[in-house]
Amino acid sequence: MNRILFTATLGLLLAASTAVQATSEPLIVVEDRSGTSALPYYQALGPQDSDRATPPVPEPVPRVGSAADAEAAMLPVRSARLSPGDEPRRVIRASGLTPLFLLGDDDRSRTWLKQRRAALQELHAVGLVVNVASPEALAELRRLAPGLTLSPASGDDLAQRLGIRHYPVLITATGIEP
Repeated sequence: MNRILFTATLGLLLAASTAVQATSEPLIVVEDRSGTSALPYYQALGPQDSDRATPPVPEPVPRVGSAADAEAAMLPVRSARLSPGDEPRRVIRASGLTPLFLLGDDDRSRTWLKQRRAALQELHAVGLVVNVASPEALAELRRLAPGLTLSPASGDDLAQRLGIRHYPVLITATGIEP
């Protein structure tokens, strides 16, 4: 769930940061069969190759390992374009952007997280931990912010697109603030 939320948030941010935005209706999922073959539906239409035997559809293979193992494999995370410091407040226009914040495994970020935790929860903000070395350090940050989503991710692309050099920082649809 965290990975999906992170991917969706990052995708929204990248889309919002472009100069031209396309507007379209959202997709509507009619049915999701989790990898079930659609072949029976096509056979009902009488395809030309209906004489041939169809090969069996392989069953999906479950992934081995836990989400924690997958997350640990992503560590350490280093964002070369970002460092702890004071980022100037500024206005941006990124309508539809889910609030997110960037922080690292450092004293400044921990203090900022403790002070802003309630406001971040109220905004339903998602946290990207842009500099963290170990699963233990990430777990410690999560203990400081129960109820908030914190995901390890490089912030270099985001920093370049938004002109951010420092963290901790909150990014909303209307602005960037320390």
